[in-house]
Amino acid sequence: MIQTLPEGIADEARAFNAKLEALLATQPSVHTLPAELVRTARRAGKGIFPPPVFLDEATWVDANGVKLRVVRPPGQARGVYLHIHGGGWTLGAADMQDLYLRDLAKATGLVAASVEYRLGPEHPFPAGPDDCETAARWLLDGGAARLEAPAKLAIGGESAGAHLAALVLLRLRRGFFAANLVYGAFDLGMTPSQRAWGDRNLVLSRSIIEYFSECFTPGKTREQRRAPEISPLYADLTGMPPALFTVGTLDPLLDDSLFMDARWRLAGNDSTLRIWPEAIHGFNGFDLVLGRISDRDQFEFLSRYLPT
Repeated sequence: MIQTLPEGIADEARAFNAKLEALLATQPSVHTLPAELVRTARRAGKGIFPPPVFLDEATWVDANGVKLRVVRPPGQARGVYLHIHGGGWTLGAADMQDLYLRDLAKATGLVAASVEYRLGPEHPFPAGPDDCETAARWLLDGGAARLEAPAKLAIGGESAGAHLAALVLLRLRRGFFAANLVYGAFDLGMTPSQRAWGDRNLVLSRSIIEYFSECFTPGKTREQRRAPEISPLYADLTGMPPALFTVGTLDPLLDDSLFMDARWRLAGNDSTLRIWPEAIHGFNGFDLVLGRISDRDQFEFLSRYLPT
């Protein structure tokens, strides 16, 4: 179940993790800073992730009032990938992963369209899921043709984006041939791996997870956050498309993917689980060979299930 890696790649990841953890120990934790300050810093390339690259060929499209960041593949499009970015429902933006969207579009032939959804704490639940659902319905109801692509749709995202992608699938229950769910948070009541993680900061800590959950669902108890419309782990998962769950061994959200993969399968759906050794939360957002291997695995999954 855990993927096997050449030792050199695992060594690179271990060395990177040690440097990142040491760096984070010298900085204020993200949960202690105003969200807007962190957003501004990351957009300016001052956060822990590589500076964002904004591609000239990427465009913005209006999807019934929700903006989509669109990157086209070379040649004729084979379909559309609806992407939902991560950031704890609080950080990030649709135009801050143009390079990933370009690589995905090139590898799969899919138009990559990333949702600019509203963020907490300014816009708590259900604002973000509502925006993602609006974008999905726009694609299903003719938007794909506007993007000059056939109506063959996949969906996916990272972290909070994987969570929102799962909520979209549960709300619509139609229209998508595959789901690419990368280190998602599927139980906002906190899985055992979240609760047991403690304050070690490798992009996420328990305190950061609790902060993001409060920004997204302010004032709710853990049990209230386990409502199926908030935590997809507790929903009826019958009739879902084939899914790829990706997570690392050093991710406090490890159990979320383990449990969701099991429930996906038991509901009668196809599921593939990839557990990457030495991988931290957000690992494919860094300049690591391990991240590129995982990206290629995601692209191959989408290509494998793309209808002919």
